[in-house]
Amino acid sequence: MAREYQVMVIGSGPGGYVAAVQAAQLGLRTVCIEKMPTLGGTCLNVGCIPSKALLQSSEYFELINKSVKEHGIEVQGASYNLTRMMQRKELVVKGLVDSVASLFKGNHIERILGEARFKDSHTVEVINGSDIKTIDADFIIIATGSEPINLPFLPFDDKTIVSSTGALSLEEVPKRMLVVGAGAIGLELASVYNRLGTKITVIEMLDRVTPTMDLAVSKQLLQVLKKQGLEFYLGAKVTEAIKEKEGITLAVDYEGKQMKFQGDVVLVAVGRRPYTQGLNLEAAGVTISPKGLIPIDGNFRTSQSHIFAIGDVVDGPMLAHRASHEGIAVAEIIAGKHSHVNYMAIPNVVYTHPEVSAVGLTDNEARAAGLKVIVGTAFFRGNARARCSGDIEGFVKVIGEAASGRLLGMHMIGAHSSEMIAEGVIAIEKKATLQDIATAPHAHPTLSETIMEAAQNALKDRSQT
Repeated sequence: MAREYQVMVIGSGPGGYVAAVQAAQLGLRTVCIEKMPTLGGTCLNVGCIPSKALLQSSEYFELINKSVKEHGIEVQGASYNLTRMMQRKELVVKGLVDSVASLFKGNHIERILGEARFKDSHTVEVINGSDIKTIDADFIIIATGSEPINLPFLPFDDKTIVSSTGALSLEEVPKRMLVVGAGAIGLELASVYNRLGTKITVIEMLDRVTPTMDLAVSKQLLQVLKKQGLEFYLGAKVTEAIKEKEGITLAVDYEGKQMKFQGDVVLVAVGRRPYTQGLNLEAAGVTISPKGLIPIDGNFRTSQSHIFAIGDVVDGPMLAHRASHEGIAVAEIIAGKHSHVNYMAIPNVVYTHPEVSAVGLTDNEARAAGLKVIVGTAFFRGNARARCSGDIEGFVKVIGEAASGRLLGMHMIGAHSSEMIAEGVIAIEKKATLQDIATAPHAHPTLSETIMEAAQNALKDRSQT
């Protein structure tokens, strides 16, 4: 007996909705189960998109108040309206969510609202309140994403102790914010509220910010953020939280002594965990790790060959674009096509100002893998376009294989680096060399010339050794 659907996707985030659309466009009868009333998952609703909207709004305010004077522009008494800022953020989100809904409609993808729970390896119950619907499919894609990790003594209350979700919807700008965690989420949201006048204190257990990034880039970012007014305590551990009549106090072990920090709001940004609980994966025979991750093979298959997993529920960087590419690949594999994802070419970005962007290996990672490398650096301070705009902080660093010159990694901190990193992505994807980058004409004056100059610097150093 034929099953109701050929492909069932659980989750409608960047991995799930892209997988569903791709499967439908390949002619497969597709259904998508989503527990939230809107499509798009964390990224569209309470993650990447709303945070970037607030980052952009707060950056405009910062420019008006601090930067435009250098350009001969005088602005008196500039202020912000937080309510309108939040309303604009919601409009941006709604427009993109509606676009996903239109894609579903245009590609005849059925959408079912509710929480999915496996009955067996082909059958899922969808629970929406008292309503329970049972559906089955030949192939199932698990794309349920992740959720913020809380600390036992800092449970989220969406008022004084918030996750990234709560920080995106504060009703007023706090005077003092304590940020626990110096990764991308913590630093981006800290930047938003710092620009709006909040005193920011960042507490990080590790000895550096953005620990997944190149060390030189992380050090430069720390210097820049300190100049912007953020206060940092690295190598510090939060041991206790005390709720006061007004705000909250954190006890912190730092450099062998205990310190206390007071804030009106605490943002806990210590990472995310895969959202796999409640799926009843045991009933489907799907193996799960102690950390809640789903092990997969090279074709995204779980311990059940017809059940696939993508995005934040599998091991790897929790990035929306990574999940999207995995979604496309899985849909193509199900349709009988060959597909893969080149993880070396997956970029990573932190949307502070200046932005931090990376793709491929750091020089330390390359050397640890036994590779001989050449490294080149070029600074935006010497770039004509950066001088014109006034954004002179930062640099581009490239890593190449010593013998062949093949690009292994590109790392940068600077204005608009999130756009510039695409050159490194396609270079790694196409196995381009530093020679290719160094000799390719780059428009003048542009920030991207710094990439060309970094490649030239690496080749120059090689010729002198």
